[in-house]
Amino acid sequence: MASGSGFVRFWLSDKARDTFLSSIAKEDLPSFRLACHDFGVRAAPLLFENTTITFRASSFTKPARMAALDRIGHTIKNLHFSMPHTSETFLPPLLDPITGEEVTFIYEPYVPSIKDSTSRLSDPTYGSWEMTDLLVKQYSPLFHAAANTPSFIRAFSALTNLQRLQISCPGQEAGQRYRRSVVDYALISIRIAVERSNLQVLDTLSLASIHPGAVLYLNPMMGLGARPNSLKRWKRITNLTICMDSIPFTPYPPTDHLKLLHSYLQVFASSLIDFVFRWKGVKGLSPLSLDKEICLQETSPAMACPRRCHLALRPLKFDRLTTMEVENIVVDASQVSSFITAHRRSICEFNFEDTHLRSGTWDQALAPLTRISGSDKWKEKAEEVMDVPLLLSPIGIEESKVKEVLLDYFNCKPKVFRPSIGAWQRVGAKSRELFWGTPEHMKKLLRTSILSWR
Repeated sequence: MASGSGFVRFWLSDKARDTFLSSIAKEDLPSFRLACHDFGVRAAPLLFENTTITFRASSFTKPARMAALDRIGHTIKNLHFSMPHTSETFLPPLLDPITGEEVTFIYEPYVPSIKDSTSRLSDPTYGSWEMTDLLVKQYSPLFHAAANTPSFIRAFSALTNLQRLQISCPGQEAGQRYRRSVVDYALISIRIAVERSNLQVLDTLSLASIHPGAVLYLNPMMGLGARPNSLKRWKRITNLTICMDSIPFTPYPPTDHLKLLHSYLQVFASSLIDFVFRWKGVKGLSPLSLDKEICLQETSPAMACPRRCHLALRPLKFDRLTTMEVENIVVDASQVSSFITAHRRSICEFNFEDTHLRSGTWDQALAPLTRISGSDKWKEKAEEVMDVPLLLSPIGIEESKVKEVLLDYFNCKPKVFRPSIGAWQRVGAKSRELFWGTPEHMKKLLRTSILSWR
């Protein structure tokens, strides 16, 4: 009885209980939750804090799964929604069963009214009963699950404490970029579900490995089913990470996807604090300076809307941006300089990883830092240099012989003054070179040694 009361006092202590639960391996938490009801309640936040959903036809429609999501949804803080492009997500053309001709399908997301709960049964899902019947017969259940917007709204409504949403849809072939797939319908449903759910603490959005057309369906201003107040929900996003399949940089690259990306980033212009963008594959144009690209300013009759091609893109200006990182891009030094100048009042850190300058130098690109700081002292911290010790090993020599040589070396070595680490760091590169000798001197020393080195 005494041990039982002691365990109760231990379990009711928040710090002791949380420390104990954090030390349990995650694979053991499901078994731990089965011990008793209170164990299950206390361990649920640790077990379901990071949840991954690989979307399938029954992910949001199976009653048992939805009931379980209602019980644990409030414990989920980071949700990873994954839906790779596969043969199942490919949508063939709709064909008339009598004439064999292709049928045009104009999609409008179906969202039943809250006041009329029976509208799901009384109204056709896809505009008309004929089109609904045609889609049911020719498209797979995965398509109907992705287009089932009410099921997405119900699922996301259970995630009341969701802080970070990660969407991943890799695997799209370059030849399918202008065809709509099941993945695109799922993205439309996700966007509508986020806009119509009460997600008060959602502030981080990560688009990991997405295709270029995805931003069209995630854009609250251009996406299907968007409402006038849709933009308000997405302006709460302060941290945005995008890893997009590359659009190859050519003299005349496809401009439609680049314009869609530019329009999508405009959504977060007033709220974004931390922004990370990476091109997956070959290098692409900088998403922060698309308004200065010549290929997006010229009028071409091959474009879909040649009458609107002369309209200039508005420059991107993030009012609250403090941290920015771009990777695997091609950019001009003047574009980098203009971006730094435009964001000089807010930005604190920027990082250009694997970036190639088409024109100019990095001194020209970072020239605004000299004007902002009033001196060139920032250049002293721009590059970090570190001395890495080189360890060589002999070939074909017995270990006892090596130890003997090293022992003779240290025994015969005269005692010299050893400067402290701080003093050594203050020694210049030229002084260290005189102390150790040049690289050619080291090579000559190793070649004339009694050991063979590699």
